Amino acid sequence: MKIALVQINPVIGDFGYNSAQIISWSEKAREKGCDLVVFPELALCGYPPQDLLERPAFLMEHDKALQNIISRISGIGIICGHLEKHAGAVGKPLHNSASLIENGRILFTAQKRLLPSYDVFDEARYFEPGRRSQPCRYNGLRLGLTVCEDIWNDKGSFPQQLYATDPVNDLLSGLDAQGRKIDLLVNISASPFQIDKETVKHDIFTRVCRNNTLPLIYVNQVGGQDSLLFDGWSMAMDSGGNIVARAARFKEDMVIVDTDIWQERPYGQQITEVHTRESGPADNTAILQETRTVFDALVMGVKDYGAKCGFSKGLVGLSGGIDSAVTFAIGCEAFGPENILGVAMPSPYSSAASVEDAKQLAENLDCRFEVVVISSVFSAIKESLSHVLTVDEQQAVPKVDITEQNIQARIRGNLLMAYSNKEGSLLLSTGNKSEMAVGYCTLYGDMSGGLAVISDVPKLLVYKLADYINRVREIIPARIITKPPSAELSPEQLDQDDLPPYEVLDSILQAYLEQNLSVAEIAAMGFERHTVEDIVKRIRFNEYKRKQAPLGLKVTSKAFGYGRRYPIAQNFREEDAS
Repeated sequence: MKIALVQINPVIGDFGYNSAQIISWSEKAREKGCDLVVFPELALCGYPPQDLLERPAFLMEHDKALQNIISRISGIGIICGHLEKHAGAVGKPLHNSASLIENGRILFTAQKRLLPSYDVFDEARYFEPGRRSQPCRYNGLRLGLTVCEDIWNDKGSFPQQLYATDPVNDLLSGLDAQGRKIDLLVNISASPFQIDKETVKHDIFTRVCRNNTLPLIYVNQVGGQDSLLFDGWSMAMDSGGNIVARAARFKEDMVIVDTDIWQERPYGQQITEVHTRESGPADNTAILQETRTVFDALVMGVKDYGAKCGFSKGLVGLSGGIDSAVTFAIGCEAFGPENILGVAMPSPYSSAASVEDAKQLAENLDCRFEVVVISSVFSAIKESLSHVLTVDEQQAVPKVDITEQNIQARIRGNLLMAYSNKEGSLLLSTGNKSEMAVGYCTLYGDMSGGLAVISDVPKLLVYKLADYINRVREIIPARIITKPPSAELSPEQLDQDDLPPYEVLDSILQAYLEQNLSVAEIAAMGFERHTVEDIVKRIRFNEYKRKQAPLGLKVTSKAFGYGRRYPIAQNFREEDAS
């Protein structure tokens, strides 16, 4: 039969919109002669619904929407992720389920058995695991229906399995009502994007297909949902583990596969990847490919967060530095150049070149730009606090301590929030992951905003993003990329007066934050131990700042957000451990 893989971008709790999407795409698939259409995990309510699952009214509206879909779908079968009440007297009240629906009836339901409770996932908080995996039959094919994590427990892919249960293995060893094994494995997912995850996913799926001589259909949610970015990239694999059909990345899409010949059937313009700008001549390199993927993910995240939260305009404070430049370019791509404003706010320590570069950036992107000088406000605050401030104007190079530096940052934060209030714009904060990790940022200053676009992007990757943005023509002025990074909050200030080189800092941060290596293990990699100890100390000390930071978009395996849960008040000193 012909099966349509449809990845949609649901809005959590918007049951009318999500239902309409499911029905509309089903009708398109039927018009193309498809027998079955497959949608993502929890497509009806959106993923992850979190504590909305505890609200009776939410569950009531969900059930109404499900009944509407059941009654409206005809002439085609659909597999759709939805909530299901747990019938048992003991356990959590809900199942995360997937049902096969046709002509007003639910023909079969599979309940998710493996409920992840690591990183950003907390499904055991809400759901009761399914108890068994059974195949079902549809149009002559025996299907093994699984939900997301159910396929992520292959013993050949991980050094240690997280679960004693293996739903895929159970399906492969089980029989349907006619005593036959499955012909096709179907997995519906809401699997968030992160750098390098696709390699792991591909290896797991390939192993499952080849080891069992079994084709696979995988349909993933797409779109930004708070900090999570879902890339879609749904696929069909043949029994040899070869990808025979693949949907677009970072946009809604449908692809059709014919199970008779196990090849893709044309549907409109098939896209294997989505590029928000024209490709340049060097786009064939692996580094540029990864950078482009991160760029597209961040653009989608900003666009969807804005749209789903009611923002059609964006706002960025432009310092003349690379972080704000990259954030501004991403925001311009997400909102459109006519819907984003860049504001430069020079202080007495800002260079004229920084303002010039910020203005040139805005002109290159054809975006609005304004300058608000903060020197007079800064002087007024210093005058009010003259009895406590320590600025020594008699020095050849005046000393400006952290208090005066933070005052400047907080003035800018106040001004930007005023613009945000007046214009109804989403303020995009510009701090990168390297700065956030060690606290090189100011609470209520440069941390002000509604969305932290690059807070999970290490500094070195920020430079790669700038090069990618400039791959066809110079958008970010070259001087922004080549000059030494500086907050320009005191005379002759440079980031590396206080921090190690970013090549060193980013490597240590990745080892500590993403690989969970100890101080001793990181030092053994060739880094000076006192440098590693200092960085780890800063990470621990600045937890309180990160807990008050705006929501950030997740692109690495461990972001600063609800997937990283460390206490603020704690006294475990990793640097003292041997």
